[in-house]
Amino acid sequence: MKHAWKITGVLMAGALTLGSQTGKDWQSVFSVDKKTLGVKGSNPYFILTPGYQLSYKHGNDTIIDTVLNETKVVDGVEARVVEDRETKNGQLIELTRDYYAIDSATNDVYYMGEDVDVYKNGKVVGHGGAWLSGVNGARFGLMMPAAPKPGQKFYQEQAPGVGMDRAEIVSGQERVVTPAGVFEKCIHVHETSPLEKGAGEHKWYAAGVGPVKDAEMLLVKYGTK
Repeated sequence: MKHAWKITGVLMAGALTLGSQTGKDWQSVFSVDKKTLGVKGSNPYFILTPGYQLSYKHGNDTIIDTVLNETKVVDGVEARVVEDRETKNGQLIELTRDYYAIDSATNDVYYMGEDVDVYKNGKVVGHGGAWLSGVNGARFGLMMPAAPKPGQKFYQEQAPGVGMDRAEIVSGQERVVTPAGVFEKCIHVHETSPLEKGAGEHKWYAAGVGPVKDAEMLLVKYGTK
């Protein structure tokens, strides 16, 4: 699930090269028929079953991701809604509704956009980072392939000036220890953005679970509510 600390910044002219992945390029065009995108399918690394929940913690920071029994039509595609609640010292600081669609032909998961509420002292003070595919030039990206392979490089977000996160599959054989358990053969993903050179995040995904570590945030609990 896309978390609140995703990389954002000011758009740098010429930073994004469109087209299929070749050499150092990042895949930004995806050969997928919108007719096969929706809420049917299953990706072992990105579970979108309603009621599924993942909880993370690092110090006084917590994240709770919940797959809701709700959908939203984004760019003509029915997408699953995932609620992302971020708290610090027990106070809600951001509430995000992420929208994901599965390609029923491949089980790849695509990121269709997000609505964001930023909180301060219990009140909404902004919506930074919000975007929707098909609005203001934004296009959906690939969130997680069903069969990720080291070396794959692709855009997850394609919202110019708002969110341009991209992912590289680094490895598929890593061991991650968390309070929720020890996970073997994890997919290691390195996320960067042309909007913020030099910045990046490392994430790890376990088959049958989903994200188990996001930078310093560790999975502490998971399962269906």
